Amino acid sequence: MADDVWTNIRKLEEGTRLVRVSEGGGVRWGRVLGETAELLDENLNPTGEKREISALKFKTPIDPVKIWCIGLNYLEHAKESKMEVPDEPCVFMKPRTCLVAHGEPVKIPSWTGRVDYEGELAVVIGRGCKNVDESKALDYVLGYSCFNDVSARVLQKKDGQWIRAKGFDTFGPFGSVLLLTQELPKATTLTTRLNGAIVQKSHFGDMIFSVAEVISHLSRFATLEAGDVIATGTPSGVGPVKPGDSVEISIDGVSALKNPFIEE
Repeated sequence: MADDVWTNIRKLEEGTRLVRVSEGGGVRWGRVLGETAELLDENLNPTGEKREISALKFKTPIDPVKIWCIGLNYLEHAKESKMEVPDEPCVFMKPRTCLVAHGEPVKIPSWTGRVDYEGELAVVIGRGCKNVDESKALDYVLGYSCFNDVSARVLQKKDGQWIRAKGFDTFGPFGSVLLLTQELPKATTLTTRLNGAIVQKSHFGDMIFSVAEVISHLSRFATLEAGDVIATGTPSGVGPVKPGDSVEISIDGVSALKNPFIEE
């Protein structure tokens, strides 16, 4: 996205719940106001045009520049994965072609073997940074959303590295709302539901590495840019998903993200 878009977003009020939607053959920004969304103009000013949330066709909250991911960032998930607890953040990436928005289907190729959901907190970077101290890292956060790090487990174990298993087209649901704030309380809860049943529930105080620690770590070896997204890891309770299932990830006060799974 153009630099002026990031400038305009940063001018919006703290706590704004921002969305991008398909509207009139194009893509529009909007801000969530209860059960409705008010559309914004190209400079992100209110227009007075309102739409029912239930009638919106969502896009991802932003078009990311890069998608950074952190593995094994919850102690209980490391245990259930039978992997050692890392002494520094475990970093990998997903391609932008993995992205789908709230409501869009995740397509499972028939040959992949077991595929798992992974509910995660997504952090959106609002300003470029490099070599950031942990104490100042949150100054570069634009906001937060939900992410589903869909993973083909058989391929993940087979390959050793994770890019193929986690990089399939549609294996990165992201959205629906971007909450503009620099910090979330540690007690904020993430919940994942599979076909309506709770399968993951944890709070961000359970992270091994905090958001600030992750940003600082990444910035030591790579320049973070406005529009980078960081998926911060999943809590315990990951499990298989199959065509016909639906996965919903919700973060208290932030967002909800729901996607059907279908066979490709």
